[in-house]
Amino acid sequence: MAAASPRRVLGAQLADGITKGNMWALLTLATAGTAVISFLPSAQPHVLTTVLGVPESSQGTTVGLLGFAAELAMVLSLAWYGALADRFGRRLVVVAGLLLCAAGAALFPFAANTTVLVALRVVFGLGVAALNAMLSTIAVDYVRTRSRGKSYGLIGVFGGLGAVLAVLALVRLPRALESAGLAPVAATRLAFLLIAAGVLATAGLLWLTLSPVGVSEAAARVPLARLVREGVALARDPGVALSYAASFVARADLAIVVGFMTLWIADHATDARGMSSAEALARAGAVVGVSQTVALLCAPLFGWLGDRVRRQDLVVLAQALAAAAYLSTLLVDDPLGGGMMAVAVLVGVGEIAVITTAGPLLAQQAPAEVRGSAFGVHTLCGAAGIMIISALGGWLYDTWRPAGPFVVAGVAGLLVTAFGLAVRRTVRPRGEADPAREAMPTA
Repeated sequence: MAAASPRRVLGAQLADGITKGNMWALLTLATAGTAVISFLPSAQPHVLTTVLGVPESSQGTTVGLLGFAAELAMVLSLAWYGALADRFGRRLVVVAGLLLCAAGAALFPFAANTTVLVALRVVFGLGVAALNAMLSTIAVDYVRTRSRGKSYGLIGVFGGLGAVLAVLALVRLPRALESAGLAPVAATRLAFLLIAAGVLATAGLLWLTLSPVGVSEAAARVPLARLVREGVALARDPGVALSYAASFVARADLAIVVGFMTLWIADHATDARGMSSAEALARAGAVVGVSQTVALLCAPLFGWLGDRVRRQDLVVLAQALAAAAYLSTLLVDDPLGGGMMAVAVLVGVGEIAVITTAGPLLAQQAPAEVRGSAFGVHTLCGAAGIMIISALGGWLYDTWRPAGPFVVAGVAGLLVTAFGLAVRRTVRPRGEADPAREAMPTA
């Protein structure tokens, strides 16, 4: 019977009331959602050059501004999405997020100026916030407690497949349409419309296949002000503080790779090699695709290490590795040469290392009754990291050199590494196996 032999999908035991179709819908969301989330930042340089004619001397600042605006929208909307999901169900928020992403993507290449482009990036960012919030929530809802690690691992793998799909296939669509005879602007607009149509089709599919009810009986989301108070208070624990600092760098690293590495390669390809914007975007996608493929392949390694190495030590190692990878961009002279490909491999390893190690450390240190608040502040720290590093990195890209955003991320990683080395011996894991102790009031 079902109770004696729990249903499984790829090793994850499903929660009561969840079908295999529901779980595969979640994995579809991870793939399709990550693909569209990764596509738009990767394609931004092509739109700036081909549609708006933004000078290369100011594209770095513009990309930084777009990233800042999108993350600000995410910060302001995160608390609301949790409350809406608790009241109306996860499925509605997922579909709403996909519709916002589709609208932002469809209209993006039709923007008449950068002001409109920023507004559309905000619309897209609101959709991304909904998808990010629901992915982590549904990953817990759909499986039994003992399979939550497997569930997050599956989300990471299928999300990685989506990122590879974005940079190896979706960003090549404008070039393919140009080769079919369309003018560059028309090819760009049709490519974005086709991708938006795919997102709409995915939304329809997920409306039919995701569970229509919220299956988690977790406590309702707390107001943002209380979330911040509780989460910040937890930072007195050195392990929580280290996880927050690592989150500041981790999510910014992903934005830097997708946004600025694409911009750097595309700028050089059009400037020094005389390629068309669509050809340059395809070349950039190939290099970033190598980085994301390496990240995908290395994700299980860091998951395995997380069960065998002290988590604070693994965070320190990951931050040092990522910092070295990002600072190695200072050695790149030709972003279309073999040196950049080697850097892309290192960056892929560093990127997935920081992304996969900060969260488990926080889960280890945060008390169960305020874990939601802790992860809320963790997400806010990541959004703040993207805003600050994107804005500063974009300015350095234009005024100093294209490696500027990577240097900012590398220096931030070194600072977190130094902090981790200072506190790692004071981090004492919270006893997960002692529920009575979890319930005791703290002094």
